[in-house]
Amino acid sequence: MDFALNENQESIRDTIEKICARFDDAYWLKKDKEGGFPIEFHKAIADAGYLGICIPEEYGGSGLGITDAAIMMRAISESGAGMSGASAVHMNVFGLNPVVVFGTPEQCARMLPPIVAGAEKSCFAVTEPNTGLNTTQLKTRAVRKGDRYIVNGQKVWISTAQVAEKILLLARTTLLDEVKSPTHGLSLFYTDFDRSKIAVHEIEKLGRKCVDSNELFFADFEIPIEDRIGEEGRGFEYILHGMNPERILIAAEAVGLGKVALKRAAAYAKERNVFNRPIGQNQAIQHPLAKNWMELEAAWLMVLSAGWQYDNGMPCGPAANAAKYLAGEAGYHACEQAVMTHGGFGYAKEYHVERYLRESLIPRIAPVSRELILSFIAEKALGLPKSY
Repeated sequence: MDFALNENQESIRDTIEKICARFDDAYWLKKDKEGGFPIEFHKAIADAGYLGICIPEEYGGSGLGITDAAIMMRAISESGAGMSGASAVHMNVFGLNPVVVFGTPEQCARMLPPIVAGAEKSCFAVTEPNTGLNTTQLKTRAVRKGDRYIVNGQKVWISTAQVAEKILLLARTTLLDEVKSPTHGLSLFYTDFDRSKIAVHEIEKLGRKCVDSNELFFADFEIPIEDRIGEEGRGFEYILHGMNPERILIAAEAVGLGKVALKRAAAYAKERNVFNRPIGQNQAIQHPLAKNWMELEAAWLMVLSAGWQYDNGMPCGPAANAAKYLAGEAGYHACEQAVMTHGGFGYAKEYHVERYLRESLIPRIAPVSRELILSFIAEKALGLPKSY
């Protein structure tokens, strides 16, 4: 068993760190204050070829695994870009996996290269206001009329919809009471984001201001049949192929965020003198930070394990969910302790740790709650009766 990064993975990490170094704390502080999508950062990652890290080589990507992508996403977050930088490219790294797996060669050739090149941005529209994580109960309808589908309904918490040219949309094509199983009758589409038929309302939120979150309203939105991915009614099955990779990647981002917060806290603890000694000499400061380091290291090993399982075609649901849970908690606790280590200065934006703390709530909440993960692990790993 080898826990070391291989030469290619070290190259990915080092290259990403060099790219991120061009976008310093001042850049992300300004984005946090003023908002506006980090176009320059997105372009830099695209120009270096890393948006397509998991896309097959025949479509312009690198054809690498989720483990490699996790290393990249951790490096982005750990650079100080945090969830703002990670979320700017997150969807484009994992989101089109259902297209790769279930799309036709024509669809892959048409849909994937523009994403890899950074010429197009995509958003992922699944969640609805009244269904939450109960995806089988989605109400947004796509009714087929000839060679097109007409979509009406609503989605919420859709990231990057302000800047997206494309949308990956899950909608119900057969009514719930007409299917044998609630997982049937949902269809997946990847199509143009037509703003004349989709109203986009941005949601003001706690953190990650530069990567927008939105509520979408579809009014007779038309999708050509050639933009349907796979068979009609099997969309729920298809999006499952993107869920485990997403959990792994957001876990890596949470570890990166916790790591940069911990680094800042340790540096401050060595420099800040109170009662004629550095506060880092006090065990009340040392011990919580040491605990944060251990939690982050353990979470990272879980991320690597989940990524290895996925890349080797193994069932990785428990590992991916465990990685997301452990990393979300470890990242949050490290960011919280970084603020507390800075004392009053931790509350000041110029020290950045308050931004990290606000952003650390994202991987705790999304894309699945801690409580649902615990229920899933209880059922799948321990064999206990399903509770939901």
